[in-house]
Amino acid sequence: MGSTGRIGEEIAAAWLGRRGLRVIGRNWRAGRGEIDIVASEGRTIVFVEVKTRRLGPGGRPGEAVDRRKRRVLTRAAGAWIAAHPGTGGAFRFDVVEVTLAAGGPPLVDHWPDAFAADAT
Repeated sequence: MGSTGRIGEEIAAAWLGRRGLRVIGRNWRAGRGEIDIVASEGRTIVFVEVKTRRLGPGGRPGEAVDRRKRRVLTRAAGAWIAAHPGTGGAFRFDVVEVTLAAGGPPLVDHWPDAFAADAT
């Protein structure tokens, strides 16, 4: 991961924490998949994909979470659940977009429950 991605994940973790989510894991790997942030909100386990871009032309960072990426995240989340039996009462997938603007504060957009598990 490049420095932009690391910066975005730091910003996203802090942002989520300020909104009551508790970060319980970062960069959790399973095979070819990685979960950027694993958090909890009450008894819900939240698998968070962070997408970071510098301000400029192009689409929104979250648009990169396409069908293939959702499938990889779903499999990694399944592996996390298997490795942590009895954890959580419910599970969801969130996307956090971080846009870095030169000389200004980062822009953060959180999409709770951004997609359903996609095992296809």
